[in-house]
Amino acid sequence: MKDKVIAIALLFATSANASADCYENIGCSNTEMFDRSQLELLSCQALWEVRNRIYHENGYCFQTDRGLAAFSNDACTEYDAGNISMNSYERSNVNIIRSVEKSNGC
Repeated sequence: MKDKVIAIALLFATSANASADCYENIGCSNTEMFDRSQLELLSCQALWEVRNRIYHENGYCFQTDRGLAAFSNDACTEYDAGNISMNSYERSNVNIIRSVEKSNGC
């Protein structure tokens, strides 16, 4: 299992309708499809953080100790990840991140 760690710069982007995070080298989670080759350079921890931040941005209420330690549930609205409303970019990005996590043995 490769364990490359690279810094990902969070550039916080906002719009009138929603908030999304933008990352140097991989793009904005709600307006761009992430490139698999760029995601493969990230560590398991970074992949977990990017994937779960997409859920957080869309109102997911974290229930695990790890999720609660990383994200606030102050504005959460949904406890079932399957019911989270995401646009096509977000859904695609979550799916590709999961695929990379699986390939990397995360």
